[in-house]
Amino acid sequence: MEHGRASLLAISDLHVRHRENREILDGLRPHSERDWLLVAGDVGETFDDIVRTMELLSRRFARVVWVPGNHELWTVPNDPVQLRGEERYRHLVDTLRGLDVLTPEDPYPVWEGLGGPVAVVPMFLLYDYTFRPPGTHSKDEALEAAYDAGVVATDEFLLHHEPHAGRDGWCRSRLAYTRDRLERLDPDLPTVLVNHFPLVREPTRVLHYPEFALWCGTEATADWHVRYRAAAVVHGHLHIPRTLVHDGVPHQEVSLGYPREWRSRPAPPAGLHRVLPRGERA
Repeated sequence: MEHGRASLLAISDLHVRHRENREILDGLRPHSERDWLLVAGDVGETFDDIVRTMELLSRRFARVVWVPGNHELWTVPNDPVQLRGEERYRHLVDTLRGLDVLTPEDPYPVWEGLGGPVAVVPMFLLYDYTFRPPGTHSKDEALEAAYDAGVVATDEFLLHHEPHAGRDGWCRSRLAYTRDRLERLDPDLPTVLVNHFPLVREPTRVLHYPEFALWCGTEATADWHVRYRAAAVVHGHLHIPRTLVHDGVPHQEVSLGYPREWRSRPAPPAGLHRVLPRGERA
């Protein structure tokens, strides 16, 4: 390991139930003893898998910041931890805090390395069915079109929303909570916004099944990268790792994804992605 300058690194969608992904996880190492790691959700589906993975990463990196994806919030039949909805999320937060992992409920840390200072903002926002297919004008119309096309996210069966009135109701609650915290940040301090789902709709335009965009974010965050002075936006979820620039701000998808997806690509998975300093490979 180098003892030189630190980097702000990121990865998402580890999906550690897959053996090939666990092998990649085993090889993830910081380049410097001062590197931070942003984990943008979908570590796994079972509570033990999530905690075991985050414990491993927290031992390797100087600081680890986590946001939940939709898979962490699933309540799958084979998981001994059968908590649902908000209760499951809070239990994850409490457990990961015990591993010194920062969560969306903690004070936002400030990255002071190259590219800083910036406030690193882990967010848990969910989605509200506003990324609708063309020709649909309401949540009900959009869901009907998705069901007719046979494109229905597993969230509809495994991601419970208690005590909120639907996943979109939970999303609205999280938007209000996060917006309030962002408004109280130092207005001169740039940010790195970290969320499992993209903050803008553009990354979903290339989806093979456009109906799936319903489960990919919310129109309410379309200007957050500008409003909250983002030096970078980090997300996962789509399993299409790339960087798109909007209003001069890089939106980096840092997902690993499923082996059946990355095996077919010409190059091996990137593993860690460098967020800061910009313009360098991880």
